[in-house]
Amino acid sequence: MFSQNENLSSEEALMQFQKLQSEINLEFPEDDIKTYQRKSFSENQLQSYLSKHFQCLDLLPHIKGNYALKLDTYLHSGNWFYNIGFSQQTINSYQKFFKKYKEFESHLTSSEKEKYIEMRNYAYSVLAESYAKLNKLDSAKITHLQNIEFSKTLKGIYYPSALNNYGLYFYWDKKDLSNALIYFNKAYEINQDSFPKHTLIGSIRDNIADIYTDQGFVVKALPLYQSNFSFYQKTPNEKTQKIDLPRLISAGAQLVRSHLKLNQIEQAEQAFLQLGELAKKNELNLSDSSKLEILKTEELLFLSQNKIKEAYATSKKVWSLSDSILTASKRADTKWRNELNNVTLDRVALNFKIERLQKENRLKNQRLKWWIITLILSIGIILLTSLVLRRRQYVINAKNKQLLAEKTLENTSLKVQKLNSEIKSKERDLTDFALNLSQNQEWAELLAQKIEILKQSPTKERSALLDELENEVKNKITFDSNTKDFFERLDKLSDSFYSKLTKRFPNLSKTEIRLCSLIRLKIDSRSIASLQNITLASLNTSRYRLRKKLHLPEDVDLDQFIQSM
Repeated sequence: MFSQNENLSSEEALMQFQKLQSEINLEFPEDDIKTYQRKSFSENQLQSYLSKHFQCLDLLPHIKGNYALKLDTYLHSGNWFYNIGFSQQTINSYQKFFKKYKEFESHLTSSEKEKYIEMRNYAYSVLAESYAKLNKLDSAKITHLQNIEFSKTLKGIYYPSALNNYGLYFYWDKKDLSNALIYFNKAYEINQDSFPKHTLIGSIRDNIADIYTDQGFVVKALPLYQSNFSFYQKTPNEKTQKIDLPRLISAGAQLVRSHLKLNQIEQAEQAFLQLGELAKKNELNLSDSSKLEILKTEELLFLSQNKIKEAYATSKKVWSLSDSILTASKRADTKWRNELNNVTLDRVALNFKIERLQKENRLKNQRLKWWIITLILSIGIILLTSLVLRRRQYVINAKNKQLLAEKTLENTSLKVQKLNSEIKSKERDLTDFALNLSQNQEWAELLAQKIEILKQSPTKERSALLDELENEVKNKITFDSNTKDFFERLDKLSDSFYSKLTKRFPNLSKTEIRLCSLIRLKIDSRSIASLQNITLASLNTSRYRLRKKLHLPEDVDLDQFIQSM
């Protein structure tokens, strides 16, 4: 912590930093893929990593020189937080990296500057992606444009990669297919001319095919998926030198679905047979998400073949695997966020104790000075002894009152901290509650599919399927009142925020006030849309109208404005 390290020399700080780094590298080796997997280490190990990581960051300002070491530390911090899914901490680390790079650039050697070209390109991309995850789309756009400008004059894959990422911003975040296609085509043209065997061309081709599919031009998308399916079977990843199984499986699944959309059943069966052989050959290396994608594709194929019984059996497998993936992901997210919160609270508590000790030392020094002054006055001015004694008593009383006041203030501060902690806990409860409601929307869609399967099933099997469906509905019906409960709890928790908001902006509707409260809780756009039972496009329209009513200029971020109130 800074309060502990402020008296350290540069050499002492560097020695402590290197010791901590050695311990981290021993426990979390960089060349071990488990370093970036949450399930690979115990809670105590991960808590240890976070604690040592923050100690390293605190030591950096006390180390003179060693510019590359400092930049690498901020980069490692951003990469690590990105891989474990902490978007805000990722943004903080990368912002620090870019700020320090400008400050240190003149001190770096030519080889060090060359090394940081690829790192800066990657950091821009991840920073923009992290902004988008937090729905800070204006900041994401600015970062993408900075990356394009930075990489335009560079040799290598950096420029088409930046263009492709900007296209993904329009495709995923803005839902602007026309602009996305422009940047994908531009990146694809550059890649074909200069890097035809780089796996980036497969990603771009897949993005273009996805847009054609969304636009209804399946005939144009089909050859692109076919090319990708062949491409990924024989083209290894540049870094791992291994076949990229997730992308290969995805390309094969997309190819089968495209054939089905064009009613080319026989071609779809052949493509799925080939996909199944590849999956069986690489079964041990397949991820759960790839297995889920194959099952969903198989379900669609069975439906197209009018094999209702097989489709229903596959649908149950899809539901089971989806549940297990969702449960594992939610458990991991909760565990890691709790770990980060615990480490942060420990740091705050330790800093508070250190500040209190320093304050007590200052008070002791002040008392000592007063006693010396009193003694000198008693010896030097005997005739004024009574006056000095009265003065000393007055000072002692004043100090006691001061200590009492400080103690009262300290107790009040602790109560405020406790209340803030309870509020944050309730906010996290609401966020989890909101996520559960958004998952109910997905369940409803799956229920509609099962009803459709039920309609098409033979009469003999229909009764058994209907009973099974009825049981599933009964199990879910207890959650019908969740939306109402959520907004009641939201309104109660946000009462003071509502009062402040309506006082400043009296023309806001109840729906707009609730939208402000959901944004204030940092709930992502998809979950907000599910809670309000609207599409993402309608949500963006609502956000636009809300900006107008709040009289916000274009350069002010809506989320930051609401969260600052």
